[in-house]
Amino acid sequence: MSLDALTDVRRELRERLLERVDARGLAAVSRTQRRLRVREEAMEVLRQSGVILPQRELARVINEVSDEVVGFGPIEFLLKDPEVTEVMVNGADDVFVERKGRIERAQGGLFEGEEAVLHLIERIVGPLGLRVDESSPWADARLPEGSRVHAIIPPLSLRGPVLTIRKFSPVPITAGGLVAGGSMGPRMLRFLSGCVRGRVNIVVSGGAGSGKTTLLGVLCGLIPDEERLITIEDAAELRIAKPHVVSLEARPSNVEGRGEVTVRDLVRNALRMRPDRIIVGEVRGGEALDMLQAMNTGHEGSLSTAHANSARHLLWRLETMALMSDVDLPAAHVRTQVAAAIDVIVQLARLPDGRRVAWEVSTVEGTHRGEPVVRPLFAFRPRATGEGRFHALGALPGLLDTLAARGQFLGEDLFEAGEDAP
Repeated sequence: MSLDALTDVRRELRERLLERVDARGLAAVSRTQRRLRVREEAMEVLRQSGVILPQRELARVINEVSDEVVGFGPIEFLLKDPEVTEVMVNGADDVFVERKGRIERAQGGLFEGEEAVLHLIERIVGPLGLRVDESSPWADARLPEGSRVHAIIPPLSLRGPVLTIRKFSPVPITAGGLVAGGSMGPRMLRFLSGCVRGRVNIVVSGGAGSGKTTLLGVLCGLIPDEERLITIEDAAELRIAKPHVVSLEARPSNVEGRGEVTVRDLVRNALRMRPDRIIVGEVRGGEALDMLQAMNTGHEGSLSTAHANSARHLLWRLETMALMSDVDLPAAHVRTQVAAAIDVIVQLARLPDGRRVAWEVSTVEGTHRGEPVVRPLFAFRPRATGEGRFHALGALPGLLDTLAARGQFLGEDLFEAGEDAP
């Protein structure tokens, strides 16, 4: 059978299956059962239509159509690739992936047209009670295994429907794995471990795709098992292997524009849930003020992430976000709250070769003349001829006494200037 004839059979089979199979109903059964049901329906459709295919072609067509109906269609093989961490569909004929930290173009012709992309988007968000159409042209969603999905369509997207899926490794990255993989220096890790166990407030900062959520999850793994953790996220990504974790997830408004629950709502609720630690996946709005107030009123050891290009930029962003709340406070007062609440900032960066590294670890040492004082302790120094090295900068943090009082004794030799051993 010719390639064009196979394409016609596949298209007709997909269309008829979509009429016969309730994709939303299939979401309630296991992946194996879904595929068996679709295969049975496909065989029946082919039998009724009188199409005869060689066994090999039959299996391939059924698998491809099954992927489209109950899987991820043309990008299923990319999502199964363990080296791929992100799939970016920039329209029907333009698909990119991030593989080992680098972005590359995927093979062409994966989608037959915009309708195929729109169908995939609907199949992903529909079972989650969301929709993407002209009245609601974008959506954020989380797949059952934890991957994060964002979809946006025309008229907001000028290139047709756009779909972005960020995958998460089924095997959690450990603190030791960060050091072994060259993402963090051993002295950085010793300091941050002491800070987590010593209940100081930490914010992980960096650009998109720099590994903020990954590092946040690693730091949460260092928290003692007996503590009660409340995690708050826009789309739940954190997987914390601890015995006492309560995970809260924000909710967008429904199709009638009602029922929205924001991260700020959840932060306020968390304060009433007797948390030992509050972990906010990402601060991006007015919830910054509630988080800062929580940090300043007895909720030590809180952790969060935010988008910023440096430690100082992070403090400016937190100040701006806090001022976005509905509480009318002087900027100088908010700036003082920011400096008093944040103890440690970990700045991440993604290198040209795709590797993510802890670029700098700093402490916030109060204010001087109305401005926060940032003290860098450790830093990554790139090299033109090699992979770079992690250095201690020779500065002693002001919170050493606080950590010691909480049972975390970090010797001054940890901060002695010089590069870490390779």
